Amino acid sequence: MPQQILFEPYQLGTHTLSNRIVMAPMTRSRAVNNLPNELIAAYYSQRASAGLIIVEGTSPSPSGTGYCRIPGIYTDTQIAAWQLTTQAVHEAGGKIFLQIMHTGRVAHALNIPTGGEIIAPSAIAVDGNIYTDAKGMQPYSLPRAIEIHEIPGIIAEHVQAAQNAIAAGFDGIEIHGAYGYLIEQFLSPNSNLRTDAYGGTIENRTRFLFELMEAITAAVGPDKVGLRLSPYNTAYSIGAYDAAIVHDTYAFIAEKMAALNIVYLHVSTNAGTDAQTLQAIRDAFPNTIIQCGTLTAATASELIHKGAADLAAFGKPFIANPDLVLRFKNNHTLNECKPQLFYTPGGEGLVDYPCCS
Repeated sequence: MPQQILFEPYQLGTHTLSNRIVMAPMTRSRAVNNLPNELIAAYYSQRASAGLIIVEGTSPSPSGTGYCRIPGIYTDTQIAAWQLTTQAVHEAGGKIFLQIMHTGRVAHALNIPTGGEIIAPSAIAVDGNIYTDAKGMQPYSLPRAIEIHEIPGIIAEHVQAAQNAIAAGFDGIEIHGAYGYLIEQFLSPNSNLRTDAYGGTIENRTRFLFELMEAITAAVGPDKVGLRLSPYNTAYSIGAYDAAIVHDTYAFIAEKMAALNIVYLHVSTNAGTDAQTLQAIRDAFPNTIIQCGTLTAATASELIHKGAADLAAFGKPFIANPDLVLRFKNNHTLNECKPQLFYTPGGEGLVDYPCCS
């Protein structure tokens, strides 16, 4: 399958991308004190040849900061600090969206800044352990169930975070509705045991997402808003549930997002993803589809040629290959990742991967 299509310009709403290759958002844990810094700016500017960069999951509030050293977008200091990154990427000719990620119950109390607490749709802890700088690996903390009267405030935090991101110079924002974090905790019947208007039926379990997305698109405009989804994800104790319910849930979400006219859906796949569900999302959502999940240049080109996706996102290949677009274009060998350095502080394993000479 010809791969030239990957390198063609693409119109993403009002944004003209130089190619169809997207850098997927990936937690890198370099934001000491939850503050983006010069290392982070250098990391993203090195990768500005991507058609679109989606920046790592960034918390809209202290309560959403479940991991060590992930950045935030809820203070004036953070907004100003992010301008280093947006300016650097724009000067290098790139486009950049910020992913807003509330971790919900995927958290430990030692990782939560002052003023925050661990909250989730229901008081169910994630199985297993999470890393803390203070005490190493620790069991996930038990979250407090969100009271129904608190939901408008949590939505308002996300809206403010989106507005802060635009003020910091980002071209748009992506809401993280995937991988077991707060929004998917509402979506899954395994993590959402609520009996009020936000639990039970598909309509109720998706209500938090829809209210949040409606408020954000009204605040910053649908051309600046994307949504990441991961049908059939089982990570962070989300677990598998009835495939027919999964299918109906995500087809319903796609219809609702089409009605809001958001600029894209970013769909992450895995070995268990049902092709019929992907097709249902494609059929329901007329705007841009980004697909991500162990793609190669060849498989990404095939997806785009078939119309299954419009853009292709790459994760780990971008960590190790700042010049991934050039390497794909010239069929150059890719650098190997150094997984032991994915989440360590400092520049090693972040900004020191070589480019092609």
